[in-house]
Amino acid sequence: MSVGVLDVGCFSAHLVVVERDLLRPLVSHKVRLRLDRELDSDGAISKAGIESLCAAVLVARKSAGDVPFLPFATSSVRDSANAAEVMRKVARRTGVELKVLSGKEEARLSYTAARHWFGFSAGPMVVLDVGGGTVELAAGSGAEPDRAVSLPLGARTLTRAGLTVQDMRAEVRDRIAAAFPRDESARAVGCSKVFEQLARLAGARNDTYASRQLRLKDLEKWIPRLAKLSVRERAALPGISRHRAQQSLAGAVVAEALMKVSGHDVVDISPWSTKEGLLLDLVERSRSRAESAA
Repeated sequence: MSVGVLDVGCFSAHLVVVERDLLRPLVSHKVRLRLDRELDSDGAISKAGIESLCAAVLVARKSAGDVPFLPFATSSVRDSANAAEVMRKVARRTGVELKVLSGKEEARLSYTAARHWFGFSAGPMVVLDVGGGTVELAAGSGAEPDRAVSLPLGARTLTRAGLTVQDMRAEVRDRIAAAFPRDESARAVGCSKVFEQLARLAGARNDTYASRQLRLKDLEKWIPRLAKLSVRERAALPGISRHRAQQSLAGAVVAEALMKVSGHDVVDISPWSTKEGLLLDLVERSRSRAESAA
């Protein structure tokens, strides 16, 4: 049976439909959003932002056809000042009821995705995920993490706060250290577009299936360079997309803090994150139902 997920984030609404193999999706359709431009000073999504969100969900619903899909919204909607209003209007206009995952659940799903990508032979893992609104950390040695936390220290959040690099470093380092124990023995894995773009910036191949890493020494060299560049100049760099260029400096600072606090000079890059973790959960549930019916 086919299963689907609609991942509604700050920059896109991405519908993915699979049967068993996540590497060969039956449908992968992405509609661009710019909800970061539609937040007012109080953190509420504007009327125009809600309209664009409704339009994107309608496109996804049409693309899914008869396949049921689980629609979920990340922190860009979940943590907005008018989240309840946004979800009511989306449901009324599209017939699709967006779900929201807690930050801790997002951390668990990122761990699940990374564990499946690297396999159980990878041993104990600490998974680091930098989003726009939040950062997630999860660690364990089995199928499920032993620890999972979420903190409101995402790249968009810090960019909107207008902090200097020095202040960002202090804020992020102290809060992560207080919430998550250091574990140098585990394998560090970086999920999310932030880690992918930073690895590309530092010279990693632009290939999803290639082994890619981000080294702390390279990240430390790039942070002062990014701080000196304009948003337009950052967007011209390898791996930095135009719509993520403004928050790329904050993303780099958060990634640096995560690596230092967790005690890792190198992180391996996983192209799978929350969305894939949720798809893996749905595939497993579908398989269990089929076996029970048989």
